[in-house]
Amino acid sequence: MASFLFYILGFIMLAATLLCITRRNPVHAVIYLVASFFALAIMFYLLGAPLVAAFEVIVYAGAIMVLFLFIIMMLGLAPQETPEGPGWKRCGPLVLLSSSLMICTLMLIFQDPAASKEIGAFYLAPQAVGEALFGRYALAVEVISFQLLFATIGAYMLGKPLSKGEDQE
Repeated sequence: MASFLFYILGFIMLAATLLCITRRNPVHAVIYLVASFFALAIMFYLLGAPLVAAFEVIVYAGAIMVLFLFIIMMLGLAPQETPEGPGWKRCGPLVLLSSSLMICTLMLIFQDPAASKEIGAFYLAPQAVGEALFGRYALAVEVISFQLLFATIGAYMLGKPLSKGEDQE
């Protein structure tokens, strides 16, 4: 059952990622990427890494995607033309991916393969992750936070309207 669920989630992840890179609307692309991240998080949970699955949802599907949406909205990158075709052609892939992700999640909740097993010695406690992030890898964490700060400032400077005295090229 777990391997069947793993392959279904792998297909969902690949389909959502392909839809992400083929969409013209950046907001739709970000939504498909979030669906891909959720499928990957469930796959991590199936592989016995619940902490990595939680990080995937919190950090990538949560914080980074909110940052992407913030920058897309701030720069005004969303196309203004109205999409063509009936509504099911526009919303169909998202509804199909979302419903299949929900079904996989419910299957995992009702038939959890890790519920009957004990926590092994390979289990990484959140305390050990915190000690590694803010101990041994503290410099890398700070460098990444500064990169995100600089990217946000750069997006703000690109999206800021020019004042009357500045040249417009």
